[in-house]
Amino acid sequence: MATLTLTAKQIIELVKQLSVPDQAQVLEALLSEPWGKWLELSHYGKQQVRQVAAERGRDWDSMTEEEREDFICEVINED
Repeated sequence: MATLTLTAKQIIELVKQLSVPDQAQVLEALLSEPWGKWLELSHYGKQQVRQVAAERGRDWDSMTEEEREDFICEVINED
């Protein structure tokens, strides 16, 4: 098999040409290698925030980005 030598900048430009789902797949593959724990924590965090929202009668997945930010501020600033 031939080896192709590319710079990081060239690789980034190639990845940018992929569809968004394919870019996400590349990112997830990269994150699962040396930062597997980070990916695991990220999935755990997503589950936890959905649970906290549900406990407060909210649906995390149907919230807008602004609603999510407001919700997080509410949770963080609770007494």
